[in-house]
Amino acid sequence: MGLYQHLRQLWKKPTHALLQPKLIEWRRQESVVKIDRPTRLDRARSLGYKAKQGVVMVRVRVPRGGHKRHKIKAGRRSKNQRTNLVLAKSYQVIAEQRANKKFHNLEVLNSYWVGQDGQSYFYEVIMIDTHQSRIASDKNLGWLTTGKHEGRVYRGLTTAGRRSRGLVRVKGRGVEKIRPSLRANRRRGTN
Repeated sequence: MGLYQHLRQLWKKPTHALLQPKLIEWRRQESVVKIDRPTRLDRARSLGYKAKQGVVMVRVRVPRGGHKRHKIKAGRRSKNQRTNLVLAKSYQVIAEQRANKKFHNLEVLNSYWVGQDGQSYFYEVIMIDTHQSRIASDKNLGWLTTGKHEGRVYRGLTTAGRRSRGLVRVKGRGVEKIRPSLRANRRRGTN
């Protein structure tokens, strides 16, 4: 087995000794931190990371737990309104959006899980500086520099966003209403 296969096997079931010191250190840092190199090199490389100018790694801490709806201070409220807010977004999508909000001059390429404890999830986000000439001339990353990919994380175009929209798992027969979106199909009236 090569190096990346060994790394992949190691991260499939990470040991307590591997993750614990890192989680303690990450907990003390800010929620969105720019890092020098990826923690999971095998996963980052498989998602498009390259060690070159214009590619930036960011670690994001997202608090775990349910999402509560804001308490209504006044006015009419529905009898069966639930206090827990059911989000269509996963924690990974939230992490990508928070990374893009802090580094708004960069575009999100992809992200992956690096750890979790009782309080937080930790994700590493691969971000691309689309204004770099080296990125524009790159055959694998150049597609990001066109204008139509601007703000792709907010439109659910990353892998985690597509998974939240139900586009990744299944295609074809039985899921005709998912594409282009559930909302578009409701508008069209094809119930």
